[in-house]
Amino acid sequence: MKSESTAQEQFLNVIDRDEAERRFHAVIDDSPREVETVHLQTAWGRVLAEDVKSPIDVPSFDRSNVDGFAVRAVDTVGATEDTPRKFALLDEVIATAKVPTSVVTPETAVPIATGAMVPRGANAVVMVEHTDYQNEKLYVYRSLTPGSAISFAGTDIAAGETVLRGGEYLTSRETGVLAAIGAETVQVWRRPKVVIISTGDEIIEPGKAMTPGLVYDSNAQILSDAVRELGGEPIVGGIIQDDYADLQQKLQEALATADVVLLSGGTSKGAGDISYKVVRKLNDPGIVAHGVALKPGKPICLAASQGKPVVILPGFPTSAVFTFHEFVAPVIRKMAGHPIQKHGTVAAEMATQIQSEIGRTEYLLVGLVERDSENNSSELAAYPMGKGSGSVTTFSRADGFVTLGRHEELIQQGTPVSVQLLGRDLEVADLVAIGSHCLGLDFLLGELQRAGFRSKFLAVGSTAGIHAVERGECDIAGIHLLDEKSRKYNQPFLKPGMTLLTGYRRMQGIVFRHGDDRFEGKEAVGAVESVRNASDCLMVNRNQGSGTRVLIDQLLGESRPEGYAVQPKSHNAVAAAVLQGRADWGIAIEQVAQQNELGFLPLTHEEFDFVVPDKRINRPAVQEFQRLLSSEAIISELAKSGLTRHES
Repeated sequence: MKSESTAQEQFLNVIDRDEAERRFHAVIDDSPREVETVHLQTAWGRVLAEDVKSPIDVPSFDRSNVDGFAVRAVDTVGATEDTPRKFALLDEVIATAKVPTSVVTPETAVPIATGAMVPRGANAVVMVEHTDYQNEKLYVYRSLTPGSAISFAGTDIAAGETVLRGGEYLTSRETGVLAAIGAETVQVWRRPKVVIISTGDEIIEPGKAMTPGLVYDSNAQILSDAVRELGGEPIVGGIIQDDYADLQQKLQEALATADVVLLSGGTSKGAGDISYKVVRKLNDPGIVAHGVALKPGKPICLAASQGKPVVILPGFPTSAVFTFHEFVAPVIRKMAGHPIQKHGTVAAEMATQIQSEIGRTEYLLVGLVERDSENNSSELAAYPMGKGSGSVTTFSRADGFVTLGRHEELIQQGTPVSVQLLGRDLEVADLVAIGSHCLGLDFLLGELQRAGFRSKFLAVGSTAGIHAVERGECDIAGIHLLDEKSRKYNQPFLKPGMTLLTGYRRMQGIVFRHGDDRFEGKEAVGAVESVRNASDCLMVNRNQGSGTRVLIDQLLGESRPEGYAVQPKSHNAVAAAVLQGRADWGIAIEQVAQQNELGFLPLTHEEFDFVVPDKRINRPAVQEFQRLLSSEAIISELAKSGLTRHES
């Protein structure tokens, strides 16, 4: 029998997403908050609470649009370069902010400035460029029609006209209109106050020293800025460790002042999770859903206290952000007076095969890339952003998500899907890189960005990068594949229609912790040979399809040392596993070993090159990427990181 402190409860009442949303909205008050008056200077980003009518005409007088001469249009009829019409000039010069005293009569004209009031009798203004003054006469060389170069009073905005409507979001365009009609203040909806409380013994504030077992509180920052974007006022409640009494007090304080309370973490029903235990003590009505058939986001807890939403978001960043946008964001938008937000959808094809979990609606975050449509039914390919719910970057880098139904278990590569965009519009990158990751590629894409080209990178490994090139889904693919027969890198793997851009060499080797006698001072191949069958010496592998995995399998042959099944997707992840003692050795590039102060046994120089589809070789971003690769300044910078030019 487990004790109270160690027993883990289960999610016994996992419900459908739509049912969870229905229950939640049935017990909360998500109507717009009170109306408040703000000064126009602080109105940007607010939502109008009522229609705005103009008290004046704009312009409020007949106004000249050019520098020239106010005339009667009928007197200019027939005027040409060869047959100008002559006018007598009146004595007055009409400047801005001046009420004219002159009256324009037949065949008379009066000088007038741009923005000045048109005098009585005039119904057109001739530009000064179309006139000449000789012998005390004004010669006009252009025939005009009534109204030429004049903005008549009220032609922009008429007095009494509704210029803005309640519910409109005030940007610089709207505040400009308000200023034009003389509005000093404006009626807006109050921003809903959203208290954000982070929970967990393992959470620390950014800026504090990192130690093993701790994580920085990224959720509070993400959620705070998301609340601002939605029109709310975030109030950061700080970090509460796993202490029931402290969290209970903090929750009560938050409910006294907030419109919405968000707790991050502690929603699962495992040992140490206390957020849901505190929230379930709330009344009227308390928890209405705890456990929703979602992936990511199953542990989300939806509750309310006297109409105020109280939501416990999962602690993992991707789960937290996704469930926030699914359940909380619409509530905050409505409280802030915003209309319901409609996200666009685009058609795409799945770039890889996907397995889903029966019984749960899964929201699969994807990155979208353009493909060569002549060979494909869809112009977009959807690549899963498969870093897991603990990833901080997945949501920020994704373009949208695909909804996989509760009864869908397998989505084949090439299956047509509908992608709901996370933003209003899909911003297509100037250059898409799909393939293996490298610090040198990071540097090159950064330089490309500084040259004015937006890039998108998807780390899928060298082999998948080649396939992406073959399917016309990317502009470049970074690869480092060694052909076992020829012992040549990359070139043997090219297919017709592909061009190889020469990249650079980098050293691959064994990484280990300094002081480990099994590796210290040894030669790489011999060291691996001596530990490959040692049960107390754990390796960390690399993902299938990566160039490094090919190298590892060639090195090990048929051997499968302890830890072989652990397959992270980057050199940095390999180094982290060794540094933290979760593994004793792995294969990574020398630069990563140096950055992490790990021991390094050189194994082989490998060639990291770039494959380009011939159809895309002349794209401006690809041309700029080639220029960077051949730039002596760039080559010099790469060399500082141990990445050296090699002959093609």
